[in-house]
Amino acid sequence: MTDDQVGVITLNRPDARNALTWGMYAALEQAVRNAPALGVRCLVITGADPAFCSGDDVRQVMGAGQEGKAPVSATAREPRLTPAADALLHTDVPVIAAVNGAAVGWGMELALMADIRVASELAKFGELFVLRGLVSDVAGLGRLAQLIGREKAAELLFTGDVIDAKEALRIGLVSRVVAHDELVGTAMQLATKIAANPPLAVQRLKAGLREALDPDWNALGRWVSASLGELFTTDDHREGARAFLEKRAPNFRGS
Repeated sequence: MTDDQVGVITLNRPDARNALTWGMYAALEQAVRNAPALGVRCLVITGADPAFCSGDDVRQVMGAGQEGKAPVSATAREPRLTPAADALLHTDVPVIAAVNGAAVGWGMELALMADIRVASELAKFGELFVLRGLVSDVAGLGRLAQLIGREKAAELLFTGDVIDAKEALRIGLVSRVVAHDELVGTAMQLATKIAANPPLAVQRLKAGLREALDPDWNALGRWVSASLGELFTTDDHREGARAFLEKRAPNFRGS
């Protein structure tokens, strides 16, 4: 959807807290890549209440902890940056994440890949990958420490702790926190202001920030992909996925 040169992408699987399927990843990638051709000067990404994005669908994307089964994407190709991450990290269209609820796992990665994060008072954030025996995607490694410092980033990555909107604002993870019913309006107002500026200058500014601050996303993506390909086959990953589905505490053994 577009409105005054602002594009809006809404993750719309509310019954599953907007958990990502392969189809949703593909649709997200295409929406971001198609934005410039549609005349979009700023993108707003949000979720259908009650969540922003709860990360990967554990049954489809993580293999549901099945013995000896790794997701196809982790085994059927050479290690590389995932297409959705590639689209988000290399677009010159500014991206605002309007975080309306839980942004955990890849949902937090998605928020980190945005240039600006506006959070509802109901938002929560968590890098849950370690609790599934996995590593985060590239944004958790290449952007999180830029925003909140290496030590706090390490704490969130190593523990899998979930923080609320107030704490996210305190540590600099989000730019502002607003009342839930004001979230989309606030994000749209900011996006409209950005979209009204000279588009070529805004694009070059975004490219300059990427040049000055970002790592080599493709190289980091290859490392993450190779690491996930190994970790998806471990007993600890299978235990983490099963424990989540069975709603019990996991018992990790380091194998």
